[in-house]
Amino acid sequence: MTFDPSAAAQPGSGVFGLPHSERDAGVVLVPVPFEATTSYGGGTSRGPEAILDASRQVDLFDVETGRPYEAGIHMLPVPEELARLDREARAAAEPVIAAGGVVPGREDLARAAAEVDDACGRVNAWVEERVAGLLARGKVVGLVGGDHSTALGAIAAHARRHPGMGLLHVDAHADLRVAFEGFTYSHASVIYNAAERLPELSRIVQVGLRDLSEEEHAYAAASGGRIVQHHDAALARARFEGEPWAAQVARIVEPLPREVYVTFDVDGLDPTLCPHTGTPVPGGLSFHEAAYLVGAVVRSGRRVVGFDVVEVSPGPEGGDWDGNVGARLLYKLIGWALAGR
Repeated sequence: MTFDPSAAAQPGSGVFGLPHSERDAGVVLVPVPFEATTSYGGGTSRGPEAILDASRQVDLFDVETGRPYEAGIHMLPVPEELARLDREARAAAEPVIAAGGVVPGREDLARAAAEVDDACGRVNAWVEERVAGLLARGKVVGLVGGDHSTALGAIAAHARRHPGMGLLHVDAHADLRVAFEGFTYSHASVIYNAAERLPELSRIVQVGLRDLSEEEHAYAAASGGRIVQHHDAALARARFEGEPWAAQVARIVEPLPREVYVTFDVDGLDPTLCPHTGTPVPGGLSFHEAAYLVGAVVRSGRRVVGFDVVEVSPGPEGGDWDGNVGARLLYKLIGWALAGR
């Protein structure tokens, strides 16, 4: 390599300051700057750009996973079609969200929600087709959101490539709501949609949950063990009473099958690490707890076949903290995905 991994990244260089093209990269990242259904704080459409910018400050040698960069890492450009769909869908969603959802008798809101659903469906189809094509070429594929709804197409492509796959879902929220606020493809419905539409998913393990509805809790309980929830309060209480994180992680990983997709909403972390994410909730995982959890999947003999990082949102006044954390989490996921191969 003529590339010096210890040198400063060059201005305008690729993700993590790397020179790789899509053709020669072993890992391809698909940015999806879309956030039409964001129901509280916004800004996740700027997440991929924030992560790309911050990634150039990440040192490429990792003491846990070695030299992930040697496999080649490339982030695709954002097609104008996705940017246009985001603008149009956000404008259509705004009155629906302001009204608290689709109100009976308001046909204008129902039409707006249908317009948003159509845009989300087109995004999902584009993502699934793009990810499936990359998987067919032997690439390791990661998605960079965008709100959590953007992950559905990537999860679908991986599940169809790896039937029987498990889903490790790190999040403050269960995302098991049915058509939240009238949007079929809401960010709050992504795991429900995955569970309902993807029979190839054998097990869904949720970690860090601390803000969910009674209906979501009941849906998981009625799943016959297909959905396993680890609530943040219960994990914290067990730690206070002496159970170490390593033992908790062993319990979390145990029901997962050999092939695992990791969907990581950054609000699963302690919000001091992601202060501008759209729906922050007190509690959550530390960065090291999260990295240990992902590493434990691979150390157990399982394989991370794909992953996403979603809901990263830079601050409205600038600042790169959210992007910095997102970029470093992304590099850990890439490293462990490669280590498992």
